[in-house]
Amino acid sequence: MAFSSDAGEGPMADINIIPLADVMLVLLIIFMVTAPQLSYPIDIDLPQRSINPPDNPVEPPEPIRLRIDPAGQVFWNDSPTPISALRNMMEAEVQRDPTNQPTLEIDASEDSDYGVLAKVLAHAKNAQMLKIGFVKK
Repeated sequence: MAFSSDAGEGPMADINIIPLADVMLVLLIIFMVTAPQLSYPIDIDLPQRSINPPDNPVEPPEPIRLRIDPAGQVFWNDSPTPISALRNMMEAEVQRDPTNQPTLEIDASEDSDYGVLAKVLAHAKNAQMLKIGFVKK
């Protein structure tokens, strides 16, 4: 029985969960109302369907392999290159054909300095390189 009388039987041992259920329902309603306000839009440029595809698709150029070793040395297609020369080299690659740029494949070792990688990415951005990828070997 849920109700007891003062017949000396002692305290009631049943747990009253109605206040707990009320609190949980109120919290559920609060989270449901505030959750849509916590999301924010992210602008993404998705590719659009082309009605007239190009007549002659151009083969992409050979990718540029850029390796950063643990000592901070940068290798452009397996030849050592100073960081200061990277931007000019990247700009030259972009100027060959701005619509068909090569992919810059960056292979940074786990022990390499993050500052070197940040400089490489800054040079790539300033050279208007659009295709940048990270590879792990």
